[in-house]
Amino acid sequence: MKLNELSPAAGSTPSKKRVGRGPGSGKGKTAGRGIKGQKSRSGVAINGYEGGQMPLYMRLPKRGFSKPNRKAFAVVNLGILQKFIDAGKIDAAQPITEEVLVESGLVRRRLDGVRVLAKGDFSAKVTLSVSGASKSAVEAVEKAGGSLSVTSATAAE
Repeated sequence: MKLNELSPAAGSTPSKKRVGRGPGSGKGKTAGRGIKGQKSRSGVAINGYEGGQMPLYMRLPKRGFSKPNRKAFAVVNLGILQKFIDAGKIDAAQPITEEVLVESGLVRRRLDGVRVLAKGDFSAKVTLSVSGASKSAVEAVEKAGGSLSVTSATAAE
């Protein structure tokens, strides 16, 4: 058997019905769409309508709430911050602000601020100033001998 000899199994692909090709075809004139009305026009699909059956979007349960004005924070883990300090991309002697984190490449965009989380090992003595931090992150920085201050109205949670 060759590629040019391949064909689908007999009867598996019915030929396309050619509508609107004269009265002799049995599907001429209105092409099985009836007369007038929305569904007789081209480009009409009544989305979500299931012929009177309860539509799927109404059958599924609705839960929760999406806050339209929620804040999105850029997340920084202490372990990755430590790697950047060890690599010399961030100077631990200078105060570390959100601008320093963006310039070093650790944070791509500030979004609504930078939030520090305590994942990973942290040992550098630094002065951090960000718009959000977890309690465990504050404890980890202070345990290493540094300080972490939360600058904006979003206090440490």
